Amino acid sequence: MLTSLSIKNFALIEDAHLQLQDQFTIITGETGAGKSILLGALSLLLGKRADLSAIRNPEKKCVVEGTFQIEAYDLHAVFEEHDLDYEPQTIIRREILPSGKSRAFINDTPATLQKLAVLGNRLVDIHSQHDTLFIGDADYQFQVIDALAGNKDELQNYQAAYKSYQKLLQQLKELNEAQKEASATYNYNLFLLNELKEVELKEGMQEELEAQYQELNNVEELKENLSAALHHLQQEDIGGISILQEVKNRLNALENYGDQYKSLSERIESVLIEVEDMSVEIERLENKVEADPETLSFVNDKLQQLYSLQKKHHIDSVEELLQLQEELAQKVATSENAEEEISALNDRIAKAKTATQKIAKKIYENRKKVIPQFQTSVEKILTQVGMPDAKLKVELEHTSNFTPKGLDTIEWKLAANKGANFNDIKKAASGGELSRITLAIKSILANYSKLPTIIFDEIDTGVSGDIAQKMAVIMSDMGQEMQVISITHLPQIAAKGNHHFKVYKETENEITKTNISVLSKNERIEELAEMLGGKEKSASAIAHAKELLN
Repeated sequence: MLTSLSIKNFALIEDAHLQLQDQFTIITGETGAGKSILLGALSLLLGKRADLSAIRNPEKKCVVEGTFQIEAYDLHAVFEEHDLDYEPQTIIRREILPSGKSRAFINDTPATLQKLAVLGNRLVDIHSQHDTLFIGDADYQFQVIDALAGNKDELQNYQAAYKSYQKLLQQLKELNEAQKEASATYNYNLFLLNELKEVELKEGMQEELEAQYQELNNVEELKENLSAALHHLQQEDIGGISILQEVKNRLNALENYGDQYKSLSERIESVLIEVEDMSVEIERLENKVEADPETLSFVNDKLQQLYSLQKKHHIDSVEELLQLQEELAQKVATSENAEEEISALNDRIAKAKTATQKIAKKIYENRKKVIPQFQTSVEKILTQVGMPDAKLKVELEHTSNFTPKGLDTIEWKLAANKGANFNDIKKAASGGELSRITLAIKSILANYSKLPTIIFDEIDTGVSGDIAQKMAVIMSDMGQEMQVISITHLPQIAAKGNHHFKVYKETENEITKTNISVLSKNERIEELAEMLGGKEKSASAIAHAKELLN
């Protein structure tokens, strides 16, 4: 539960500190005194985005800090999942700097707003006076029924299965669209693909063909120069090899006169070996080079095919043609294999649908099982708060249409008076009746949710007198199971609280600020008397206030 709330430099609050206790706590104050400021500050701790305009003094930072006693609520898993340090007495702090930057801490560890929101949803339920309108929303109705049905794990399993099923449906949609597109261009893509395959593309083939073309197209020049080079090397007496052989013989004769001569002899011998090897290679090339018009024509045709394809597709290399060929092959394969792929995907979709339907059926059965008791419990509480003839009917229908909530549709209907027809709950109930119905639901949920704290912001809107007193009894009873805080304008409700805070405004040095104080028993009598009869607090109002408290 929330044990303390500290607020500094927020809206009209300069510095306030509340020490809160368990059971039923009341907060009262005149309209405009600043009761809603407390909820605004607390909302910051629960992950709401900060508003720079909420800073009282723009030159100082705003700090809101709450201490929560949580050891009885089994929240270790939440802390572990979000990498937070667990403490039985957890402190959440929010800071808004003058620059507009917002910082949040959980047990002095920096935290994101998302983490605050996740943890906050497990710590506090703030019910504002406008939340009664949610009672007609299907999402809220499912949330209530699922909480009573214990569907948490089943809903998590369903969500996972539902997402997988939707993903497969999207894949099928994309595959059908791709197949449709591929079919429209299949013949043209197949023609382009076969045209590329005909060339038998390989990496580096263009360079090889161009080199081969140059050789075949210049046979006479190659043969002439190779022959002349070979003649100059092998000519008797004056050929290069003969001269080098003579030099070698001369230097061999000098080997015994020193290492330098021996080294020269070895070097010339190496040169001679290399030249003789070159001579053999030149002779081999000369014998190899010969006119081959047929091969030349083939190479030329191949090159022209390459050049033509590159020009056609506006690309510059064989490598790019190979990439294009792969892309075309995929498009053609998509069309040719689409039927098989679609069939396989449809099988997976059918299995996923069956698995999702099975979980949804279990959720439906759990929901259906708790509805009669839920209706009875709500009607029993409504009898206590002045709606003895009200009847609630929860219509749950199992359909074949998947939604994030399952395969069900839900509608709460109300017959507020005896003999009245059932109608949509928002249309059948007045504002005061919606407040009472909402309180009834919250009191039922309190036994299931194990939530530490619930805050009612003027849930008594539209009611008064004896009905308000009966609503106060329900909230007081809820306070036996959890911490209940109620912001109210009604003395009948304020009198039922175990603890009582007053919010008030005062002006100091021409600056208005909001203060909060805890009331003693005598101060509570004064406050209740003022709520009953105004500022003058007549003797009858004082007597009535004492009677309410007692």
